[in-house]
Amino acid sequence: MIMKNMPNDHKIKTGILLLITIAGIVTAFFIQPISQDTCYHQFADRRSLFSIPNCSNVVSNIPFLIIGFIGMFFSFKQIVLSLRLNIFIFFLGIFCTGIGSAYYHFNPTNDTLVWDRLPMTISFMAFFSIIIGEFISVKAAKRLLLPLLLLGMLSILYWKLTMAQGQDDLRFYALVQFLPMILIPVVLLMFKTNNIQKKYFWIILLTYSVAKLFEAGDHLIFSTGEFVSGHSIKHLVAAIGPLIFLIILPKRKA
Repeated sequence: MIMKNMPNDHKIKTGILLLITIAGIVTAFFIQPISQDTCYHQFADRRSLFSIPNCSNVVSNIPFLIIGFIGMFFSFKQIVLSLRLNIFIFFLGIFCTGIGSAYYHFNPTNDTLVWDRLPMTISFMAFFSIIIGEFISVKAAKRLLLPLLLLGMLSILYWKLTMAQGQDDLRFYALVQFLPMILIPVVLLMFKTNNIQKKYFWIILLTYSVAKLFEAGDHLIFSTGEFVSGHSIKHLVAAIGPLIFLIILPKRKA
């Protein structure tokens, strides 16, 4: 139904995206369950300040709260947008990520990590739907928003249920997080538009990639002077992506 009114070249390109998606889903079913590494919770900077445990990792989430709140207000109150709901939910996810991540870092465990990752899936899925709307079909973006959000939340619910059974499985959360990061560059490369903002979407993807590098270098960065950790920087860099999107919102075509 979504592809019915698309031009033939769009149908072919959309078919390629569907094939990549199916390949990713099939792969997730055939690989071994992925357990959460307990060492993940052992962050480099565990210093307390003002009675806040792991203070640096907690307070570095403040940009998510600020950007998410401004983005929600701007998308809901200030402008007319064809993807108003998608954009509002994206920034709602960013705002809730600030809360969930701060809550997790206050007491890092698998149980609190659920509330860090749940709002992130909302942001991932909403952003992916926005990309669909910008470059493929606004109608498809609106129709896919709810199914995508449900898939994201179900991936966390599945992880939580498997944790309760004593064998946690992150395969589907990993799929929800990383499959859009594969599909979005494919969309940007294949779908030619006059959208001058395409370069900004590339920058947003770059900030996400750089943030993941800082996350991986958490202990190494902190060991050089013990001033700030890689994970705290990761939060700040990751917040640049939604900030860029917030800045380009007024330049979007309604």
